[in-house]
Amino acid sequence: MQQTIPKQADRTVDGIYAQLAQILELEELTAEVVLADCEYWDSLTVLSIIAMLDASFGVHLTASELRSMRSAGDLAAAVEQRRPR
Repeated sequence: MQQTIPKQADRTVDGIYAQLAQILELEELTAEVVLADCEYWDSLTVLSIIAMLDASFGVHLTASELRSMRSAGDLAAAVEQRRPR
């Protein structure tokens, strides 16, 4: 299932992907990347992503919420929905 993200959210999505790529030590990250398939996907990575989302986007997710998201696109869509306006 592909997520549709509004155009005005493009900068937010690009920022999420850039920071996720850095945390996951990937050169490139797209919406289709399955988070659990990443080499560095572990509990410390989950905590790092939670901290990054809180600090950079004001979005609060629990570890279980984050783990339930299949792809980077799912995560970006959730951040965009929960992001304070």
